[in-house]
Amino acid sequence: MQELVHVTYEQTGESQHQDAMGMRAMQRRVFKERGSQYLLVKAPPASGKSRALMFVGLDKLENQGIRKVIVAVPEKSIGNSFRTTNLTSGGFFTDWVVDSRWNLCTDEPETRTVEKGKVQAFKSFLTQPDKILVCTHATLRFAFDDLGPEPFDGCVLAVDEFHHASAHEQNRLGEVVRALVERDKAHIVAMTGSYFRGDAEMVLRPEDEAKFTRVTYTYFEQLNGYEHLKSLGIGYHFYKGVYLDSISEVLDCNKKTIIHIPHTAAAESTKDKYSEVGHILDAIGDYKGVDPATGFYLVQSGDRLLKVADLVEDDPEKRMRVQASLRKLEDRDAVDIIIAMGMAKEGFDWVWCEHALTVGYRSSLTEIIQIIGRATRDAPNKVHAQFTNLIAEPDATQDTVISAVNDMLKAISASLLMEQVMAPKFKFYTRKDPDGPAGGGDDADIEIDSNTGEIHIGIKGFKEPSTERVRQIVEEDINDLVANVCQDTVIATQASANPNVTPEEVNKVFIPRIIESRYPDLSMDEQEEVRQQLVARMSIVAKANDEARKSGRVGILEMIKKFINVQDLNIDLIDSINPFQQAYEVLSKSLDSKTLAQIQEAIAGKKVNLTEEDVVNLFPKLQRFVEQHKRQPSLNSADPVERVLAEARAWLVAKKRERQQQEASQ
Repeated sequence: MQELVHVTYEQTGESQHQDAMGMRAMQRRVFKERGSQYLLVKAPPASGKSRALMFVGLDKLENQGIRKVIVAVPEKSIGNSFRTTNLTSGGFFTDWVVDSRWNLCTDEPETRTVEKGKVQAFKSFLTQPDKILVCTHATLRFAFDDLGPEPFDGCVLAVDEFHHASAHEQNRLGEVVRALVERDKAHIVAMTGSYFRGDAEMVLRPEDEAKFTRVTYTYFEQLNGYEHLKSLGIGYHFYKGVYLDSISEVLDCNKKTIIHIPHTAAAESTKDKYSEVGHILDAIGDYKGVDPATGFYLVQSGDRLLKVADLVEDDPEKRMRVQASLRKLEDRDAVDIIIAMGMAKEGFDWVWCEHALTVGYRSSLTEIIQIIGRATRDAPNKVHAQFTNLIAEPDATQDTVISAVNDMLKAISASLLMEQVMAPKFKFYTRKDPDGPAGGGDDADIEIDSNTGEIHIGIKGFKEPSTERVRQIVEEDINDLVANVCQDTVIATQASANPNVTPEEVNKVFIPRIIESRYPDLSMDEQEEVRQQLVARMSIVAKANDEARKSGRVGILEMIKKFINVQDLNIDLIDSINPFQQAYEVLSKSLDSKTLAQIQEAIAGKKVNLTEEDVVNLFPKLQRFVEQHKRQPSLNSADPVERVLAEARAWLVAKKRERQQQEASQ
C-alpha cells in the first residue's frame, strides 16, 4: 500500500476535556453563539455536534422563547445520536429527553405506510405540548410538503449532516431551509462535518448563507486534542482483475475494521454482493456460524474467534437484528469487523474502529471524508487510524485506461483534500524584514498562537487581505475553497500528471478561475489576495507532508517549520509548488513504466479549451496586460499566464471574425 498522507498529533487531550457544564471544546464554542437565529456548525466527526445541539436547543427552549426543537437526520441509524441523554450529571441545567412517541427513527421497515404514519406523527407533534422530536430528512420533507413553513414558527429546526441540502432549486431539503429563512420566524441549526457537497453544488445560496453565524472547529483541533489517537494514515492499494483476490493484502484482522464494498452498479462490483461477502469471510478465516443473540457471523481466524457484522444483507429481520446489536456495543470486543454497502458512513458511531477499508473509487469527496471519520474517534489503546482505498490499477492494455486513470487522479485529489483539512489553521502575513526570520520572532522561524493554535507565517511579497470581504473568505471559507479546487475536473486531470502543465499554470491560471467563479463580486486585487492565501496554504501543507513522508513520519508542525526555515520564503517560491505533484509521484511508484507512460500521454492529450465564461473572466486581465506591457500577449510566451491571456484574445478574435462573416452573408 502506498500511503499518501500520514499525520501525527500531540495528544493534548484538550478537545476531550469537559468544563463545569459538561461541554467539550467544540461544544463550548457553539454554545457561545446560542443566541443566533441561524447557526451553521462545521466540525469533524466525533467532535460532539449532536450534544452541542442538545445544549443549544435546550437553552433556546428555556431562555429564548422557542417552543419546540425538531432534529432531522439523513437516516434512521443516526437518530440514535439524539436519544435521551443525561446532561445534568455533567453540570448542565437540564437533561435532553425525547419521548418515545416522538422518536421517529425507529427500526420499522421503510414502507410507504410506515412513512405516512411518521408524517402524521410529525404533524401531531406540532399541536402537542411536547418539546423535542427526532426524525429523518425524508419525514421532514414530506411533512413540510403538507404543512408549509407557517407551523414551524417559533421552532428550532436542527438539520444534521447539512451537506445533504443544496442551493439547487430541485433539492427538497434545500427548499425547506430556504422557505424557513425567507419567512424568518423559525430558528435553524445546521450541522455538518463536510460542508461542501460531493457534487460540488452549493449548499446554501450566498444571500442565505450570509444570515448564518458560522462556528468552525477544525480536524486538526479535534485530532490534536485527543488523548489516545496519535496518528492518521491515508493510503491507496492497486489491484488487478477482481478486488476480492487482493483484499487479503490490505485486510489486517487484528485491527477493528469497517469494509465498504462497492455498490452493485459500480464497475468494481462482481454484481453478486452476497458472494462478495462470502469471499471476504473466507479471507478472514473459517466460518463457524451465527451468534443468535447479535446476528453477527462467527469466523475463526488463527486462534481468535472473530465477530463479523453483515450490513449488506437485505433480509429485514436479519438486518434489523444486526443494526440493533451495533447500537448497543458496550466494549471493544463486541464486534471485530463490519462489512457494509452504502451504510456505516456518516453518523455511524463505533469508537474502536481503527481501519476504514473502502473498495473502489468514491466520486464524492464528502463521502470519503465521512468514511474516514468512522476511524478517527478517540478510544483507549487506539493509537493509529487508517483509511485504505483499494482501487483498480490502470491497465495500459485496456481500452478503459482513461476511466481508470481518471479515478486514480481523483483519488489523488481526495487525498490532497484530506491532507489540507487535517492540517492546522494558518495566518499568513507580509514579511517586512527581508533578512529576518519567517515567523517574525527573535529566535524562531514560525510562531504559534497558544490561544487559537494558529500558525503564523511571514512571506515576502505576500498580499494581506485589504478588505473585510477578503478577511471573511480567508477566515471562514478557505477549506471550502480547497474542496472546490480538489473537485475541479480540469485541475484533477491536469495538475497531477500532465508534464506540460507548470506549477505556475496551476496556481495562476486554474485556481484563479475557481475563485472568480465562486466570488464574482471580488475585484481583481481581492481575487489575487484570496489566491495567495489559498495557494500558500495548499503548497505549504503539501510540501510539509511530503517532507514528513521522506523523514519517517515526523509531525506536520516540525515539517512546516523545516520548510519555512529559509530566508527567501516568498510568494514566487510558493507559486512554484504544484501541491498535486507529490501525491502523484508517491502513488505512481506502484505502476509500471508502460502504464505511467500511457497515463501521461492520455492526460497530455487533453487540451484545456477556454469557455466563454473563462474569456469573460480573463478579459479584465487581458486589458490590464496590454496597458502595462503596451503589447498583446503572445501564445509562445514562457509565462503560462501570458499564454492563457493570448488564448483568450485568440478566442475573441475568432468570435469577432465569425460574427463578421455571419453579418456579411445576410
